[in-house]
Amino acid sequence: MPRKAKPLPTAEPKPVPPIGVKVSTDMERRSYGIRARARWTDPITKRRVIRSEIVPDEAAAHNFFDQLRNSSVKGMDTAMTLTEFVTAIGERWARGLDPTSTGETYGFGLKLRVLPALGHLPVTQITAGIIDRTIDEWEQRYGASTIKNSIAPLVRVLDEAVRDGLLTINPAKNRAKRSLNRNAFRTQSAEQSSPRAHAIPDLKTLNKLAKACGRVHQSYSDFVMLAALLAARSSEVSGLQVGDVRFDANLVVISRQIFPGKGGLVTKPTKSRKERRVPILEPLRPVLERLTADKEPEDQLLVGPKGGVLTTATVRDATDWDTIVAGLGLPDLTRQGLRHTGATWMADAGVPLHVLQEILGHASMETTRGYIHPDDRHLASAAEQANAFLSPDGQRKQTRRGSASSKSL
Repeated sequence: MPRKAKPLPTAEPKPVPPIGVKVSTDMERRSYGIRARARWTDPITKRRVIRSEIVPDEAAAHNFFDQLRNSSVKGMDTAMTLTEFVTAIGERWARGLDPTSTGETYGFGLKLRVLPALGHLPVTQITAGIIDRTIDEWEQRYGASTIKNSIAPLVRVLDEAVRDGLLTINPAKNRAKRSLNRNAFRTQSAEQSSPRAHAIPDLKTLNKLAKACGRVHQSYSDFVMLAALLAARSSEVSGLQVGDVRFDANLVVISRQIFPGKGGLVTKPTKSRKERRVPILEPLRPVLERLTADKEPEDQLLVGPKGGVLTTATVRDATDWDTIVAGLGLPDLTRQGLRHTGATWMADAGVPLHVLQEILGHASMETTRGYIHPDDRHLASAAEQANAFLSPDGQRKQTRRGSASSKSL
């Protein structure tokens, strides 16, 4: 049986002056440089604490002393690296995040990308420029979602550094608003940047996509139809049970989601933590009737080829998704684009905005508004008014009005 590798020994943390203590210093020249030494008395143990470093010159020694004096003001080592700071604050940066989804994703981003790139730098030396150059490197290797999930935890960690007084402002804050693609400076129209741009244009194309996925296995075709016609997230499709389909009320209840997490699949409430009711659209009815036939209410509505839960990654890999959607002329379509599809179609059908918000489970009406087709009629009205003003008759009226105003004065 192979012997387990011993964990690497961790270095003892260097002593830091507590808040408010007086730090005394001295320097001693040596043949190899200067020994800079600082002393203070621990207010609790009353013991004398000494911290020393070998530095090349007096300027470096004074910089070392200044850092310790600042530490006695702030209560922490102002020279600590980002990795040391993350270790010191523990999970404080992740407060308020769902540990089974967002928190876990951000944790991976921090561990796998942020700390390898920036962890060796002192927190006080991390600038917006350094972060920008790091993002530039990430953009050569990772997609927009991966980069977003790396910037977000960095912003949170540096927010804690601001609260602790290591930084005056968060240099990562505005970096989160960068355009995360290789065409970073290309301006997008309102319609291109809306969720509508990521939707399937019509039912015929949706059926083609479902049929192509169904050649691998029928469950993948059903996944496509459920996600699109219920305007549901992939994890919500995975969480559907037979009892959630209410033919008598002509609706499907979405109350849970299932997705991969630590140690296996995680089942939890929807993102909004609220139950949603979605009407059954006629093209979906035959699929639901087949999937619910001869099953118990607590059975999974949709299972994969081996009887397990389908996830977005399973569908992507099993169907060779990228090749299929490229063949349909939709190279940018993702599984999330299926949800955008259903939402867009319902918006175009005239479903009231507040009803659409309820169906989609959006907390903000503005998020739902993104599915509404841009209405340019007010621009046409503005053009008519401006043209009337600029016409010869309009200009004559404006001249007469100006003359009348001058006489009244």
